[in-house]
Amino acid sequence: MHIFYTPHFSGNTYTLDESESKHCIRVLRLEEGDHIVLVDGFGGSFTAEIMDANPKRCAVKVIKSELNFGKQNFQVHIAIAPTKNIERIEWFLEKATEIGINRATPILCQYSERKEIKHDRLEKVMVSAMKQSLKAYLPQLGQMTRFNDFIKQPFAGQKFIAHCEETQRDALKNRIVPNQNYLILIGPEGDFSPTEIEAAIQAGYIPVSLGNSRLRTETAGVVACHTFNLANSD
Repeated sequence: MHIFYTPHFSGNTYTLDESESKHCIRVLRLEEGDHIVLVDGFGGSFTAEIMDANPKRCAVKVIKSELNFGKQNFQVHIAIAPTKNIERIEWFLEKATEIGINRATPILCQYSERKEIKHDRLEKVMVSAMKQSLKAYLPQLGQMTRFNDFIKQPFAGQKFIAHCEETQRDALKNRIVPNQNYLILIGPEGDFSPTEIEAAIQAGYIPVSLGNSRLRTETAGVVACHTFNLANSD
């Protein structure tokens, strides 16, 4: 079944925008009477029938609705320092969306090499991954936030900081309590500074390890995302 992202969907009828209409009718060659799936990014999944196969204004009618599609009993928030090569952070967002993440926030750290991002471009990557992985929830993408400002924000759940310093750290998988909300900090290529690590610990973050290997930033983010999901799997 072909999936279309419709963030402003409401009611029982909907008209796809020109880009989606062209993809639906000209590229996929769908016709009147064919069924497609609409997802709103908030857990709504709607099976719809094509009523007017117009390549500029494709009109559909909803025949089945399912709310809270794929909703989980836990939430994952990863705050990550964008990499110098933006394609690597795009890869992280794609894979994390496929695995299961609720929110991602780019953070600006002392050793960060990238200080700006193109928010719209990254969000498009996540939309595509949501559709590809048959999900109905679009992860929220926060604005770039300075590390010291971010760790001061309130969070109801378990908070972790993954770093590479030679200090006492437990493995992330050993500290996860199932069915909770999780927030983890992933640093830049040069890791967090000792000052940042100490500030996070003072703010209630638990220092953890993601394994014995030194991981790239984007790999560490994916490992953390998978670990949270695996710890909560049936």
